[in-house]
Amino acid sequence: MQQPPEPVPALLDGPAVDVSDAHELLLCYLEWYRKALMRKLTGLSDDQLRAPVEPLGWSPLGLVQHLGWVERRWLRWGFAAEEIVAYPPGGDTEEWTVPANSTTAQVMSAYQAEVTVSNSLVTTAALSDKARLGGRFTDPEQAPTLGRILFHLLQEYARHVGHLDVARELIDGETGE
Repeated sequence: MQQPPEPVPALLDGPAVDVSDAHELLLCYLEWYRKALMRKLTGLSDDQLRAPVEPLGWSPLGLVQHLGWVERRWLRWGFAAEEIVAYPPGGDTEEWTVPANSTTAQVMSAYQAEVTVSNSLVTTAALSDKARLGGRFTDPEQAPTLGRILFHLLQEYARHVGHLDVARELIDGETGE
């Protein structure tokens, strides 16, 4: 009996190799990193998701919560100029610390809700569209384009998914790429 051929590893991560449109490329890579975040959480118990990782000082679930706030700040408050709470009242500590009375499902749902709103704001907008005034940006000279905001989000995710690789290795020895 002939064995099936070994799967060929993808040469590139992210979107398909034939994606060349800058808007599609940025959105596809952003989605790829969002999914990478979730992949890297797979297999962790609720206690492992919630416990701060030493010496980092934050938990994997706290990182997810932080990225929800990042999505909110850059796309809803920044790009769309929505009048929303952009930072938790307790600052960075509250942004990265999951309250004991919040379930993992609630944190994940809140994160996913922010991603859903973000996607609705950027899917049909052009990369050259400038952020609306009145939210994060009040001066037209400082309002970035959607392309600039998406590039910032992409690097934010890439950096934090890398941080999660370190946290995961410290938690259970699991390594990623």
